Amino acid sequence: MRAVVLLSGGLDSYTAAAIAKAGGFKLYALTVRYGQRHVGEVRAARAIARVLGVERHLELPVDLRTIGGSALTSEIAVPRDRDLGSADIPPTYVPARNTIFLALALGWAEVLDAHDFVIGVNALDYSGYHDCRPEFIHAFESLAALATRAGVEGARFRIHTPLIMLGKAEIIRRGLDLGLDYGLTLSCYDPDPDGRPCGRCDSCALRAKGFREAGVADPLLIG
Repeated sequence: MRAVVLLSGGLDSYTAAAIAKAGGFKLYALTVRYGQRHVGEVRAARAIARVLGVERHLELPVDLRTIGGSALTSEIAVPRDRDLGSADIPPTYVPARNTIFLALALGWAEVLDAHDFVIGVNALDYSGYHDCRPEFIHAFESLAALATRAGVEGARFRIHTPLIMLGKAEIIRRGLDLGLDYGLTLSCYDPDPDGRPCGRCDSCALRAKGFREAGVADPLLIG
């Protein structure tokens, strides 16, 4: 079985991809270089792809900086020390990012004759991003059936979201059970030039909370 996995270089996409591999999928990893300020995540994705032994790792440039509208693709400041309980959508939201990424994955999947996708979205510890919810995933599966030749000819596309109802600590424990090295990952929205995490953005805060609740040390912060 072939699956296109969206591989960002972060903890969640690494875990989701590893779960899919353990489930018997041959992985085709797609990393979108979308003009993000934290380009270190692309290097992390390369390292993860090598460790996972993916069939192919495609890096696709789609420069969303031209659109802007996000702290990750413009000069808008990345918020720090934000209340993670806030219902507000933070400025780190990239307009329609998961829709764009899944559309690109869908195009590649048709070429590969693959009908499965893997994405590490999470509906619990997700920083308020509405394109991480089950409703979005189900809607995109319906779109894929209508928008592609394979779908019209009867293929059923399925988006696998193994983390969608897990807390960050549960995700980390699952990954550790699979023997994953989270020292390969980069979660920070605004790391320093040497790639060290800021420790204060939403992503760093959620990651720290997850490791704390899992009762293990974050390998990025050791040493």
